[in-house]
Amino acid sequence: MLSAQRRTEIFETMPVRQAVLRQIMPAIASQMIGLIYNWADTYFVGLLNAPAQTAAVTVSYGPFLMLTAIANLFGVGGASAIARALGQKENERARQISAMSFWLGLAVSLVFSLLFGLVASPVLALCGGKGETLTVAVAYAKWTIVWGGPVSIMSMLLANLVRAEGSASVASWGLSMGGVLNIFLDPLFILPRFLGMGAAGAGLATALSNLASVVFFLLYLLRRRDNAVLSIQPGLLRYTRQHLHNVLSVGLPSALQYALTVVAIAAQSHFVAQYATEAVAALGIIKKLDNLPIYFALGTSSGLLPLLAYNYASGNQERRRGAFRFGTFVSVGFALFCLVLYEIFAPVLAGFFIKDAATVHYAAGFLRRMVLAMPLMAACYPLIIQFQAMGKVRESLICSLLRKGVLDIPFLFLMDGLLPLYGCMWVQPIVDTIALTAALICYFRLKKKENL
Repeated sequence: MLSAQRRTEIFETMPVRQAVLRQIMPAIASQMIGLIYNWADTYFVGLLNAPAQTAAVTVSYGPFLMLTAIANLFGVGGASAIARALGQKENERARQISAMSFWLGLAVSLVFSLLFGLVASPVLALCGGKGETLTVAVAYAKWTIVWGGPVSIMSMLLANLVRAEGSASVASWGLSMGGVLNIFLDPLFILPRFLGMGAAGAGLATALSNLASVVFFLLYLLRRRDNAVLSIQPGLLRYTRQHLHNVLSVGLPSALQYALTVVAIAAQSHFVAQYATEAVAALGIIKKLDNLPIYFALGTSSGLLPLLAYNYASGNQERRRGAFRFGTFVSVGFALFCLVLYEIFAPVLAGFFIKDAATVHYAAGFLRRMVLAMPLMAACYPLIIQFQAMGKVRESLICSLLRKGVLDIPFLFLMDGLLPLYGCMWVQPIVDTIALTAALICYFRLKKKENL
């Protein structure tokens, strides 16, 4: 449990690099565990050596990201508002914001899962599902989104809120525990020699693991209910109108980025689905590999957010700048490492997930193109999270929209026309370059205007 004195030490007096590492390392660790269990889904489904099963997980990936969008709407928005309240020594306001974020997030998650259950088949068809792939994708999405959607959302949301009070290690434990459980459940549910559910089994394993994470976080909050900064007491909802704008103004850009990512991924899958099932399966595999530097950057950024928000609100801009610079250095350094690794070992890494030769060939070609701008992405995420930490809605919204969704579809048409199939993989490097350029322009203008 994090005392007020310890929280103050981390946010105010601890050496900047030590404070940054204390915040980002648990966040990165939980992201890596989450990535590993996503890899485990693809790996164990890939052991079936059935491209349609692997393609079904790919097709479902876009709608599954909508869960993250909803979680970020109230999780990132709530975390930023809570950390700023703590920076201004307003603990009761932080409690009110946490309760509002929890209950509204839960309500929206239930509505979304219900609505998706009604339109799952046509939506997954738009994402590139057809024939056997569509049938398996619907079965997979039933567990991950319809039944498991609310617990997935609440797991991510609660982790953000807990991290906002400085308890980064607790957030990491909660998410990591669910991820480890998922890895153990995957072979039991997926493989023929056990329950033999195929891709649908991977979905069930994901739902159960996220349920375990939610139970962990609720027990943590219950244990601390008498002296915690965070609260989920329904009675605090009467303060919703006072705080809703502060939460949504920060959370909305983050949610929109993920919502538009769904559109971009669905569009990319749709373009790739015109060629071969093996190409769709390959896209799913390289998305898992491509996610390594992305998840690392997300972990770094989410760990930075409370530190940046607290020091911005308390007026300690020098500490905020130092934390941002060091966090960005860590994020970009890891992305450069991944770039070199993927360019050299692309076929070997793709072959780890599936043995089908055609799928491996497609995956290696896709991966080497898509990772070229990873270092730019790794710098862009901390910039966007800094805008969110500072409550700068316009800058955060502009960069989030450019980072995913607005430019992807026009460039997909252009690049697929110029370079059939493989042109689709050049879209992300182009978009990352444009997004980082816009983020830097926004930051330097803001720095000049507010003397940051």
